[in-house]
Amino acid sequence: MKQDELKQAVARAAIDYVPQGIIGVGTGSTANFFIDELATIRGRFEAAVASSEATAQRLKNHGIQVLDLNSVGELEIYVDGADEITRHMHMIKGGGGALTREKIVAACSKKFICLADDSKLVEVLGKFPLPVEVIPMAQSHVARELVKLGGQPVLRTGFTTDNGNVILDVHNLAITNPVELEKQINQIVGVVTNGLFAQRPADILLLGTADGVKTMQAG
Repeated sequence: MKQDELKQAVARAAIDYVPQGIIGVGTGSTANFFIDELATIRGRFEAAVASSEATAQRLKNHGIQVLDLNSVGELEIYVDGADEITRHMHMIKGGGGALTREKIVAACSKKFICLADDSKLVEVLGKFPLPVEVIPMAQSHVARELVKLGGQPVLRTGFTTDNGNVILDVHNLAITNPVELEKQINQIVGVVTNGLFAQRPADILLLGTADGVKTMQAG
């Protein structure tokens, strides 16, 4: 199966988890497939909270009501993709640049459902460059600190986040302790957040494979 077909398959599978009420929706190509599937069941849920301006627009284009996170309480589920994920449900996210808002919506959700094709499942995180969102004036300082951690930070040129910040993509990291590294990078002055989702990992992984969609959980 082609990668897009695998993404469509996991997006369809995720529909079974959609509750009544308000849901959180992620950003990126896999999340876009999920949004398109949501459009087919609009009457089954109340509204959505979007993790990016692009996601909000796609939801609205399908006639789905989009609410501000501050106007709602805890969300039942958050559905999003990943750039890399391990069997422990730790992830690297942020290839699309929406990592901060994704992390916020995930933190406000009871259950995080990750959608991915089997190329994203890895033993050790880090082959995919780790995105770090940075306040622009701190770019050089943060880059120097990331080098001390063994990484090779590269500015994502021509890109500004929805929050008005820049992203450093950190190469050459073998992330054996993602929970600790997530904390360590977030403590660097000038960092908004980084793309490690380990302190709040996924609860369920719907993995698209040639043999169908597999459901995985941590443990």
